[in-house]
Amino acid sequence: MTPSFTTPGRWRRFACMMYESILLFGVIFTSGYLFDTLTQSRSGLDLRHVRQVMLFIALGIYFLLCWRKVGQTLPMKTWNIRLIDEQGHIPALRTLLLRYILLWPLPLLGALLVQLLSVYTGYASTDLLIVFTPFLNFIWTWFDKDQQFLHDRLSKTRLIDARPTRVTSAAT
Repeated sequence: MTPSFTTPGRWRRFACMMYESILLFGVIFTSGYLFDTLTQSRSGLDLRHVRQVMLFIALGIYFLLCWRKVGQTLPMKTWNIRLIDEQGHIPALRTLLLRYILLWPLPLLGALLVQLLSVYTGYASTDLLIVFTPFLNFIWTWFDKDQQFLHDRLSKTRLIDARPTRVTSAAT
């Protein structure tokens, strides 16, 4: 029997995502600094593809370590959101890795569409639309019966409301 959990609302997940982006800036900055120091890069275009792979791995390590330990990153703790598997436990490392990989296709597809739109229109300012591509993961939540993300549905994980329940004691 699968336990019943409440799904956090989209606005809470969005706020958590915004907070997460602030922390990820630090992860990306630190990783980029280490990469530039170790490779003696003087430009962000030097070893660009190696840099992108390294950043993908650095972000993956951040998320996998946080999710594996307590099922939450700091923003998830702040917004009382927890990641669990179908049985209500912290997912296995293999499942977490699958979830991390599956959260990328929709935003990357969106980034490709933004690039194609930019080339088609001839306006470089169209590239600014790239900031909206991470939110493409929310589209699936309007079609999912439990309002879960597509990557959660495919990896058999879910985000739950982790707010502490109030215990009322009977007056004696």
